[in-house]
Amino acid sequence: MKKYILSFVIAGVLLLSSCSSKETLQEYFVANTENPNFISFDLPASLLNINSDDLSAKQEEALSSLKKLNVLAFKKSVENTADFTIEKEKVKAILKGEEYQELMKMNTKFGKATIKFLGDDEAIDEIVIYGDSSDKGFVIVRVLGNNMKPENLIEFINTLEKSNVDGKKIESLAKMFQ
Repeated sequence: MKKYILSFVIAGVLLLSSCSSKETLQEYFVANTENPNFISFDLPASLLNINSDDLSAKQEEALSSLKKLNVLAFKKSVENTADFTIEKEKVKAILKGEEYQELMKMNTKFGKATIKFLGDDEAIDEIVIYGDSSDKGFVIVRVLGNNMKPENLIEFINTLEKSNVDGKKIESLAKMFQ
């Protein structure tokens, strides 16, 4: 009988310790992909249509470390203003986690933006770009890669400027923030 009680207690402790009450950004993406307030899509690096002949060696290195981009955007409307406030606070709470290191904050004509990353100073695992506008909504872009280097971030941004992406999902996202 003591064996059963001890096994039950150990199983309960393991179960409770393995369950984290804090939602991860990936879990947030998955939970909201079917939510009608959100636009969600993934972009493989190959879809960026970047001609490698136009790239410097550093830009090529930055691009080769990229796997894909996950995009999740909340389009604000009169009907979902309360949901917008709730969802925005959820995302901000996730991004305040100590695992995220801040690279920069910006104010743009579209709204406020923050760029954070997961990983260390030698190898970034994920870059998170979050931007919001009080009248349009918010967008989260997860840039996923292998051993992305912080010094290549500017090169990566310059490389994106040379992309020739042609897709309806991106057009709908761009229209949302115009």
